[in-house]
Amino acid sequence: MEKATHNLQMVDLKGQYEKIQAEIDAAVLDVIRSTAFINGPKVREFQANMERYLGVKHVIPCANGTDALQIALMALGLEPGDEVIVPAFTYVATAEVIALLHLRPLMVDVDPDTFNVTAEIIEQAITPRTKAVVPVNLFGQSCDMEPIMEVARRHKLWVVEDNAQAIGADYTFSDGQRRKTGAIGHIGCTSFYPSKNLGAYGDGGAMYTNDDELGPRLHMIANHGQVKRYYHDLIGVNSRLDSIQAAILDIKLRHLDDYAAARRAAAGYYDQAFAGLEQVQTPVRHPRSTHVFHQYTLIVKDGQRDALQAYLQERGVPTMIYYPVPLYEQKAYINAMANSFDKLPVTDYLCRSVLSLPIHTEMEESALQYITDAVKAFFKSRPK
Repeated sequence: MEKATHNLQMVDLKGQYEKIQAEIDAAVLDVIRSTAFINGPKVREFQANMERYLGVKHVIPCANGTDALQIALMALGLEPGDEVIVPAFTYVATAEVIALLHLRPLMVDVDPDTFNVTAEIIEQAITPRTKAVVPVNLFGQSCDMEPIMEVARRHKLWVVEDNAQAIGADYTFSDGQRRKTGAIGHIGCTSFYPSKNLGAYGDGGAMYTNDDELGPRLHMIANHGQVKRYYHDLIGVNSRLDSIQAAILDIKLRHLDDYAAARRAAAGYYDQAFAGLEQVQTPVRHPRSTHVFHQYTLIVKDGQRDALQAYLQERGVPTMIYYPVPLYEQKAYINAMANSFDKLPVTDYLCRSVLSLPIHTEMEESALQYITDAVKAFFKSRPK
């Protein structure tokens, strides 16, 4: 097949901006004219709108998603050496903050279909030193949070949801109650990195909680441990979302559900195109969670992932591997690990087999057709 004539991208931030340019430009200019660049009215306005959208009492904006995770763990009063359960198939930041605080990341396997950690996996890993768990809502859908929260309740564990990739997704409990991802654990954390579903035009992050004790504590820690200026009650950090980013995010928050719908439409096109293609497994949706498709990730079977990626690259189709190396094989974490094993079989398999295709809010059918045709052409060209 011929090489793509259009510029395919994993994420089209320019196209997204152009559709809301007038709103964004006006909001940014308002902040510049106000000169309230730090902790200004726009930050408080965005915070309030996020609280309404997520259905939580407290949203605490901060500088980035990694800070959100670190501050969340700092707020829990954990002691050096305490264990925190974390999936081994995730981005490094999830484990990074655990190690930075001199806690021990207890890395566990994930479900082979949803790529998320489960209550059963968590419960099997708990030891007397385990104090918290960080379930990661990977690629855009929720972990099965109801049984996870039940395990946490029985074992007296804190739950910090890493919701950096699933903001806007909904989880349905067994009684029919629906809640936004990140608003189920004791603390939820998100990133506003530009390529995220709700992305800033720079760095940003937030924590959210319904706990009236944790909410003010998180806010204090993010602000040098102070409530009153120059009076510091806790050891804190300096982690702020600036007013320009808050203004941009407040505009984009209004469009977030539409963005999710566009991503689901692209994912549906991929699903239909790959139906019956035995060499790949398309994303499996958990029945209790909606999926906002931060990534559309295939499992490529029979060791053909790298060859498929090279084939697509030659034809102008960008792809990404999230994630090529298990956390427990990263040099930085070999000595920081609390558990000892050769490999986690599912994580190891996924790192050798996953491939993410372009998915974003501006995808046109011609691009989707070109990408899917290229994937199918690769397998047709392979010997049986």
